Amino acid sequence: MTIVTIGGVTVGLCILAWQLISWWPSLGRLRKDPVGQVGQLAAFLFAWAYGVLAILTLGGFIGWVADTTLWISNWLGDVALVWGVGGSTGQTAGRVAYLPLTQTGGAIVFILTACMIAAAKKSKHGGDIKAGTWCGICLGTSAGVAGFAAVPLAQAVNWCGSALYGVVA
Repeated sequence: MTIVTIGGVTVGLCILAWQLISWWPSLGRLRKDPVGQVGQLAAFLFAWAYGVLAILTLGGFIGWVADTTLWISNWLGDVALVWGVGGSTGQTAGRVAYLPLTQTGGAIVFILTACMIAAAKKSKHGGDIKAGTWCGICLGTSAGVAGFAAVPLAQAVNWCGSALYGVVA
């Protein structure tokens, strides 16, 4: 299990800022068609939620890929902070404990993984999906406001898995 550092959160926030600035239509277009304009962020937001869930999987191939992505992001962010602004490395920014996914919650994440791979390959929003997943992995276990959605997402996926598979908790 890889713990997120301030560098990893910084990478995640940079991805989020890049996406929002790239998306921003204009105030006039946003007021004229708010649902349509905000709908352009849907692929990124769904992928972000998937990234949060992926980092909560503690084992298996999906967990290994998410942990490796977080480890690389931590390293990149720490290097950028040290060489860019003179910060220090390795300061954790994560929660003490993860909310674990149940067996059926993990099964839902596995199904979502297949959907995300297909969507990234076939959709015109492949770049948004990859960026959203990376951002979710970086921010999903942070202790601050950036990681606010991890617990409700994990609970929702655990409930969904129990309901889908008919398991009584």
